[in-house]
Amino acid sequence: MNITLEQAEKIISVAKAKSIELDTKMNIAVVDAGANLVAFGRMDGAWLGSLDISIKKAKTARYFDMNTGVIGELSQPGGPLFNIEHSNDGLITFPGGVPLKNTSGEIIGAIGVSGSSVENDHAVAEAGASAI
Repeated sequence: MNITLEQAEKIISVAKAKSIELDTKMNIAVVDAGANLVAFGRMDGAWLGSLDISIKKAKTARYFDMNTGVIGELSQPGGPLFNIEHSNDGLITFPGGVPLKNTSGEIIGAIGVSGSSVENDHAVAEAGASAI
């Protein structure tokens, strides 16, 4: 199963609304089950440096089918995934990437959000993920 463009656009819309609610500007990326970019939105004034981070968060969440914050906890010194962020041409291992599941619980893609604190990034990603 793969995410559709229509679903990805809805996810970005919901994530953007949450970002506005939090009074922040975000870069929002949605990838499909193969970690290929399906849709992207950069809110007016969002940091340019966060563009690539949002895409890498989405890819990281899909590569490992877990929230990027969880991967970050596991990749600390002494952790079982220490230094994993150096694999796959660079991963992002802090909050803001969330796998996307269909109604059957199958992973169909992931969302990555960057542009604010990691708490806000995660909140916006979770809001987007809840759209499907």
